[in-house]
Amino acid sequence: MTATVPISFEFFPPNTPVGDDKLKLVVQELGALKPDFFSVTYGAGGSTRDKTLKTVQAIAAAGFEAAPHLSCVGATRESIAATLATYRAQSFKRIVALRGDMPSGTAVAGEFRFAAELVRFIRESQGSGMSIEVAAYPEYHPAQRYAARDLQHYTDKVKAGASGAITQFFFNPDAYFHFVEQTQKLGATVPVVPGIMPFHNYARIAQFAQRDGIDIPRWVALKMEGYLDDTASIRAFGLDVVEALCKKLVAGGVPGLHFYTLNQSALTLELCRRLQPG
Repeated sequence: MTATVPISFEFFPPNTPVGDDKLKLVVQELGALKPDFFSVTYGAGGSTRDKTLKTVQAIAAAGFEAAPHLSCVGATRESIAATLATYRAQSFKRIVALRGDMPSGTAVAGEFRFAAELVRFIRESQGSGMSIEVAAYPEYHPAQRYAARDLQHYTDKVKAGASGAITQFFFNPDAYFHFVEQTQKLGATVPVVPGIMPFHNYARIAQFAQRDGIDIPRWVALKMEGYLDDTASIRAFGLDVVEALCKKLVAGGVPGLHFYTLNQSALTLELCRRLQPG
């Protein structure tokens, strides 16, 4: 925990032994900050299920709380129940429950149409001892045409039994605070933790943002693009932008910060250092 707010970090399952070794080092480096937990993503249609399990097991073995993601697209109740049984046997007490993206070339959604149905299934089968985090979209889900409908989908997940939410990354703090205000009016009062994406690679982050309907302020984009291949300037400016975002969020009373690390530690470590008081 920082001296400001609780923190958590997200990883994706490595694909190679070299990636496994690198992530072990990253876990130790970020673990020194005493995060609440590390979460590990789950590929489309459960494509990384075994790798996700292996990664959270390694994190738990290192002495940290691990939270596997679980998506339901293309899944059956039996397959989800089997995955939950595996997680329960490993004593994982926190899950990030998502609808997930359809795997490429697949047209079958599975038995769960919406994340709220998955959350309800987990809550009913696992009881109150399991903490269930869900996704939130301050700038609304990219596939949703109407804001009101997206807010209702989120509220449905909370009413189905979600313990809290982690947002998609964003760069506009007003969007986050507006989302929280609107969902609380709808009765969704669980903690909503902002997802923070450091500028690991501007071109890659810009691609993510375009795909997911996330607004990168024009002045930030123009300045980033103006740096061209000046990686030092991009890194320095990106840190300043995200530091300012985090400080506005902390000043506004957020319940925590969740960093999308992309399996790297340097930028997140520096941001957390800057967020320490004094």
